[in-house]
Amino acid sequence: MSTSEPPPWPHCAHGADPVGCRGIVVPGHTTCLAHLADADRDAYLAGLTPGTGIDHRGTPFTERLLNALLDALRDPATGKPSFGFACFESATFLGDAEFPAATFHGDTGFESATFQGGANFTSATFKNDAWFESATFQDVAGFGAATFQRIAGFGAATFQDLARFESATFQDRAWFMAATFQGEAWFDSATFESDALFESAGFERRVNLGPLVCAGRVRLSGAATLSFATRRLDCRRTRWFSTVEVRLCYATVDFTHAVFEYPLTIAAEADPFVRATGQPVTEQALAGAPDATVRMASLRGVDAGHLVLADVDLSRCLFTGTVHLDQVRLEGACSFDTVPPGTHWRHGRPVRFTPRRTLAEEHHWRASRPAAVRGWNTAVLGAGRAGPAQLAPVYRALRKAFEDGKNEPGAADFYYGEMEMRRHDRTTTSRAERGLLHAYWILSGYGLRALGWLAATMLVTLVLLMSFGIPKETPKQEATGTVPPGRGNVTFEIEKGDPRTPTGNRFTGKRFEKALNITLNSVVFRSSGQDLTTAGTYIEMTSRLVEPTLLALAVLAVRGRIKR
Repeated sequence: MSTSEPPPWPHCAHGADPVGCRGIVVPGHTTCLAHLADADRDAYLAGLTPGTGIDHRGTPFTERLLNALLDALRDPATGKPSFGFACFESATFLGDAEFPAATFHGDTGFESATFQGGANFTSATFKNDAWFESATFQDVAGFGAATFQRIAGFGAATFQDLARFESATFQDRAWFMAATFQGEAWFDSATFESDALFESAGFERRVNLGPLVCAGRVRLSGAATLSFATRRLDCRRTRWFSTVEVRLCYATVDFTHAVFEYPLTIAAEADPFVRATGQPVTEQALAGAPDATVRMASLRGVDAGHLVLADVDLSRCLFTGTVHLDQVRLEGACSFDTVPPGTHWRHGRPVRFTPRRTLAEEHHWRASRPAAVRGWNTAVLGAGRAGPAQLAPVYRALRKAFEDGKNEPGAADFYYGEMEMRRHDRTTTSRAERGLLHAYWILSGYGLRALGWLAATMLVTLVLLMSFGIPKETPKQEATGTVPPGRGNVTFEIEKGDPRTPTGNRFTGKRFEKALNITLNSVVFRSSGQDLTTAGTYIEMTSRLVEPTLLALAVLAVRGRIKR
């Protein structure tokens, strides 16, 4: 409130400046509670009973005056103050403000209030909305074990010293948007049964936000140490100025366009959270959650050069637009989505996908195609639409990240995904390159199916040789010659007859042995040296070209799958 403008309520005006005291006048009097005559103040306080609603907006409270007010509202049965509604908007508390275990039955308003001493609301109960927006806490603010049964609003509040919310329970939304924590902030074992909003909050010193349980969504920025059990953690466009470790369970995490200049670790917490005393944190608010898995929703726009992900589910994570994705570190069991299993039918022909890990955005792209088979996941609202041109670099970066982490088997799936996106990319991949990639895919599945294709090719070669390549019988040598008259020398010409195409039973053990010998020699690019029919000669030539190539690709594929 501007000091040069009068407040919007009838005010005391006591003092020398043009506006004077801004305290609201006590009903039936012309001054606020702080400036009432002693006898009038005593009469007013004597008329209060526990549960009475009070309105002391703008009033300056000394410790003595505040204690007198609390004594007048103290419940004899509990010995604790009991308020109906309580309005302290723009009030100033000149000393310590002690509200421990107080009960506020109606709406509570401390908007723009100033606490020059300590503010103690430990174990207080707010049964209706509680508003502390734009309040200033110049000393320790204690809300430990407090219960907020409805909205708790601390938007734009300023905490100049320690802010304590340990074991506090927030049963509706908690607003800390644009709040400033100049001292340490403790939220150990706090429970939020709805959303906890820390958007644009500033933490200038150490903050401990965990272990913390939130049944709704946590949205924050600027925190340093986080341990959350929450359904959703929303960190869109947050900025981090120090090394942070975020340990989570149950959460779906959105880091779209977040900025962090130091290492950030996002990890799933395998064991239940425990308090500093060693007692487990109650997670009753999350009883309906399907499991404790931590799922990443988006890393779009993030510079992943300092990012570590550990034991998180990336099956629905959006990656396009992530910078330095090849430098991300994936630790533990980070899982991705997979292709639709089994055999599917498309245009009357069977389709079976090579088992591999895939990105969520490839699912979205394939599901949007006219001839898409069932099993690909459709994009959710706001996921955008990325095509092969955008997905190929993402697969390439993740492949490199796996390779740099010495996880060659993991890199193989992303190599396959990169090749697939390049093969389908009609904007940046030329027609000739797409043709080569298509042939590479058909021939060996980009090298990853080479072992299976090698076995199939050898089997086909074996069958063809037994059927057409090995002659009916080995051609015999024949010698013909002439004896010149009057001479003792004889001249012979030795020839071998042409191999004859086999007839009858061609699949005998002897013919199998010969065909197997020829096939195995072809794999290592050697000629068997056996007599073959004309068809057999071409079959052997073809196998000597194809099979060594497949063998080399199979060796590379096996090496990639087992290399560490």
